[in-house]
Amino acid sequence: MNESPDSLRLDKWLWAARFFKTRSLAAAAVDGGKVRLNGRPAKSSREVKPDDEIDIVAGELRWTVIVRGVNALRRPAAEARLLYKETEESIACRLRDAELRKFAPVPGANLKGRPTKRAGRLIRNAGG
Repeated sequence: MNESPDSLRLDKWLWAARFFKTRSLAAAAVDGGKVRLNGRPAKSSREVKPDDEIDIVAGELRWTVIVRGVNALRRPAAEARLLYKETEESIACRLRDAELRKFAPVPGANLKGRPTKRAGRLIRNAGG
């Protein structure tokens, strides 16, 4: 029963590798086209096996990882990082994007939720 499987569903692997907090968020990302398996669009039910390449977009973050192992259980973050290896290009792009966000944040990135009644009036009055 403790044997690790040879392959695992894509949504379950993304959850176990801690790219998404829940399996349903992982499945929604896959169904929304935010995840590509071996350079092609994928479905949640596609099987992931070692040496597969996965491109992941979660919010403003992007990763390209090579699968190193599969584990059906969600383990601590240190163990989850052993399931994949991020490509050098992906690391460089993520660091560059983080640097750009630090110096020029995306407009509205600090806004959370709906505007208050006062903020809504200011928005409407500023437009015209």
